[in-house]
Amino acid sequence: MNASELTLEERRRHTGSHVLSYAVGMAFKDVKRGVGPHTETGFYQDFDFGDQDVSDKDFKAIEKKMRWIVNKDFKVVREEKTPAEAREYFANDEYKLELIDEIEARGETLTFHNFVNEGGEPVYQDLCMGGHLNSTGELGVFKLTKMAGAYWRGYSDRTMMNRIYGVAFKDEAELKAYQELLEEAAKRDHRKLGAELDLFTFSEKVGSGLPLFTPKGAFMRNQIKNTIMDIQGQYGFEEVYIPHITKKELYETSGHWDKFKDDLFHVKGKGDTEFVMKPMNCPHHTQIYASQMRSYRDLPIRYAETTTCYRDELPGELLGLSRVRALTQDDGHVFCTNDQVGEEVQNLVKVVREFYTKLGMWSEDQFWVSLSVRDMANKEKYLGQDEHWSQAEDFLESVAQGEKLPYKRVEGEAAFYGPKLDFQFKDAIGREWQLATIQIDFVQPERFELEYINAKGEKERPVMIHRAIAGSLERFMSVIIEHFAGAFPAWLAPVQAHILPVNQVHEDFAYNLAAQLKDAGGRVEVYNPTDSLGKRIRNSQTKKIPYTLVVGDNEMNSGKVNVRSYGSEKEETMGLDQFIERLNA
Repeated sequence: MNASELTLEERRRHTGSHVLSYAVGMAFKDVKRGVGPHTETGFYQDFDFGDQDVSDKDFKAIEKKMRWIVNKDFKVVREEKTPAEAREYFANDEYKLELIDEIEARGETLTFHNFVNEGGEPVYQDLCMGGHLNSTGELGVFKLTKMAGAYWRGYSDRTMMNRIYGVAFKDEAELKAYQELLEEAAKRDHRKLGAELDLFTFSEKVGSGLPLFTPKGAFMRNQIKNTIMDIQGQYGFEEVYIPHITKKELYETSGHWDKFKDDLFHVKGKGDTEFVMKPMNCPHHTQIYASQMRSYRDLPIRYAETTTCYRDELPGELLGLSRVRALTQDDGHVFCTNDQVGEEVQNLVKVVREFYTKLGMWSEDQFWVSLSVRDMANKEKYLGQDEHWSQAEDFLESVAQGEKLPYKRVEGEAAFYGPKLDFQFKDAIGREWQLATIQIDFVQPERFELEYINAKGEKERPVMIHRAIAGSLERFMSVIIEHFAGAFPAWLAPVQAHILPVNQVHEDFAYNLAAQLKDAGGRVEVYNPTDSLGKRIRNSQTKKIPYTLVVGDNEMNSGKVNVRSYGSEKEETMGLDQFIERLNA
């Protein structure tokens, strides 16, 4: 996105990073500055404090200086400098000098954005492309939130800097709403709930970013995978299986190597062949397609697989299940003719719709679709022919219109090999997540020389469609754990019901009832510790079990069950068959 295209809130956050930078420079001598962009929710700035000891205890003093800068209402003025002028200004800051060298090498203009006082003199200057408020007085309210370590430019062999994060809002009401959102998000944190609900764990002996799933967590993963497979099976998808390592030549052919080679785990065997752990699956699937000559009568061919990929993420970027080194993708690829693309994409939209409707997330106010296309000003970043790109974008837009999707074109968000439909869903507290995606690809079939025999007996290239419904199962689980706050719908819950015998005399009946429910496909547990009935009911609520069944004399005599739904104090009495229907629904 160009600086001129930033929204007001993005410019507010970007200006906030510069106000922070100026304030830190006032508070600490000889500090050096790294980068300081705005983010989706706030801003940050990287600093090298040298030998100075700085922590979040210093936030109060820094914020005081930031308020002084805001109250002074310095104008923000753009200025162009020559490389020599820029180097002279940042002569003692190797980080800025490195950026200046790169900008000059690209042949771009060096721009500074300065805070200027009433006399027109700059009181603060920084190398920046822009996208700011008119003056510091327009910043509004702000708050510094945390400090963390961050390697310069993200590389672990570079200097470890201090990254200070902050947020900026128009007024106190917006800041208060944000703080309340943070409090609610903390309650829903999937790392906390994952441990409480016994879904997954991490081990130092295994390694960071490599989650271990318990039986309950594994059930959820399989339930998600099987549900997607059941839905897409209606549209002709067949499962395939591929290995977890490959020769690097596969990714050199696909075009992934040049872009992602630094993010891969490299594997050395007994021979001279260089292998890597697979970071994606599409090149492998092309080789299944290429294993025999295809006829137009065979197409479309639809492959699906849920398989783990591996990416060497930086330690500081790992976050619970949200960012891992071993990510399991519900991946799928369609190989079809040009004439079949529209219908195949349409069917994939139907799969996405059915799955997210089942989760209760498919409603007009809960999602939108990004028609992610190329950045036309930087077409060299993308592979393939202009004609194919235009054709693929038209296919996607036509389906989006036909399916009445709430979409908008977003330039610069396409994959390097093709445009895509990215489904953006809001969770229960309004945060937005990109989950499902559908991508059209003319590039991979060309690079791998994939072919089929058309109706005229001539060889022709197929079109490849990539699709993910949940995406990474790890990241998807982090989203839905937080979306449902751990209170999953019964079809997804590892344990659907707790059966609580009132007294010891009711235990045999409780275990017999559990056996009947299990025979009917229910996932139930008899919850029969020595605690009081009231405490056991509360514990079932704490564990967010969808249904709690209390069984005593009345239930033994009537053969009916007393059902309490999670989050409700009301109890319903119903026959066992009726309750089984509810579980199965």
